[in-house]
Amino acid sequence: MVLQSNSKLIFEDNFDGPALDINKWLPNYLPHWSSLELSAASYEIRDKKLRLFISENQQCWSPEFDGKNKVSGIQTGHFAGPLNSPHGQHRFRDGLTVKSEVPEMQLFLPQYCRLDIRVRAKLKPWNLAALWLIGFEDQPDHSGEITVFEIFGRSATANEAQVGRGIKRINDPLLKDEFDDSILPLDVTDWHVYSMDWSPSQIDFFADGELVTTTSQSPNYPMQLMLNFYEFPHSGPKTPEQDAWMEVDFIRCFAQSE
Repeated sequence: MVLQSNSKLIFEDNFDGPALDINKWLPNYLPHWSSLELSAASYEIRDKKLRLFISENQQCWSPEFDGKNKVSGIQTGHFAGPLNSPHGQHRFRDGLTVKSEVPEMQLFLPQYCRLDIRVRAKLKPWNLAALWLIGFEDQPDHSGEITVFEIFGRSATANEAQVGRGIKRINDPLLKDEFDDSILPLDVTDWHVYSMDWSPSQIDFFADGELVTTTSQSPNYPMQLMLNFYEFPHSGPKTPEQDAWMEVDFIRCFAQSE
């Protein structure tokens, strides 16, 4: 994958400041289906890296709608309808209603771009690390998802991992689910660069610069970044704080070349 010399950098975070840049990120996960308190991310920035984790006393982010799942996520936008409305981003199940009113935020909403993220993760079988984009959803049909990568701890070994990437329809009638979670020969605890090249006609997905998947589908509306680390219900041993995590070195987005 060769970056064109005239590509314009439109978003970058190297996490080299003393704190998370709130002009780029909302440190919550879909707070409208929950609350700002329950949806708040556990994270730290150290040695110019962002680390997301599930803290020892972290609560379930939305027990009414998502059971016992816990999430530490940051996102580059937010939109939802008024309190008790069914309208909001990422309607992942039936019966959702807005539980908290959070101001609209358009921090970074690209439409077509090249995106690179350098990341590593230490995952237990009950963890998931992911970067995906969702439609801003001020229009309900604009709800599709582009998954740049998602990795379940249960599918990762020292030598290989299932790395999901592709399109999820969600509630967009113009899209269909098209997802590739084939096994790649990589150790997710090492640093890797996952990328996508999103154009009006297709999306190419890369791992460490190598093309791994292409789709001819392409959502035609602005989308926001969702960087998330999950813990699902499990019966295994209690995980000490920060014994499982996702660490990010950088995220960069470039405008599509003319």
